Amino acid sequence: MKSILKAVKIVLPLCLFALLPLRAQAQKFALIDMEYVLSNVPAYERANEQLNQVSKKWQAEVEALNTEASTMYKNYQNEVVFLSQEQKKKKQEDIMAKEKQAADLKRKYFGPEGELFKKRTSLISPIQDEIYNAVKDISDQRGYSLVIDRSSQTAGIIYGSPKVDISNEVLQKLGYGN
Repeated sequence: MKSILKAVKIVLPLCLFALLPLRAQAQKFALIDMEYVLSNVPAYERANEQLNQVSKKWQAEVEALNTEASTMYKNYQNEVVFLSQEQKKKKQEDIMAKEKQAADLKRKYFGPEGELFKKRTSLISPIQDEIYNAVKDISDQRGYSLVIDRSSQTAGIIYGSPKVDISNEVLQKLGYGN
């Protein structure tokens, strides 16, 4: 038992001494709450308002075409008994063409590479670039090697000290500080 205690007394200080260089080279990190930063950037709010307005306008266009197609179909159902085969076929083709037109317009505006995506990119990217540059400048000045978005669901942060949150500094650097 005495030999184990003696070994622990010798080995433990050696282990602690060996870990000192690791502690001296610890990485500095900071947290940022991007939701908070973005909610305090007026340009971001204006961009979202623009996107909402254009989205509503485009949605109304798509809905107008869908309503036209629906009206055409109801009229067709009311007239079907009086129409010849050729007339039925023509009306069906017209209805399908109108539905296709609505679907194409919806895809053009709201598809993965649609106009709304392009508009969002053109409005939001400059704001994101400005924030990134402010974060980079602050990180370079303070020696942070990592800045984590605390508002992100994927960050996996359970606790973040408010002492390392640089959200207000980023807003000040952008000219929106409190």
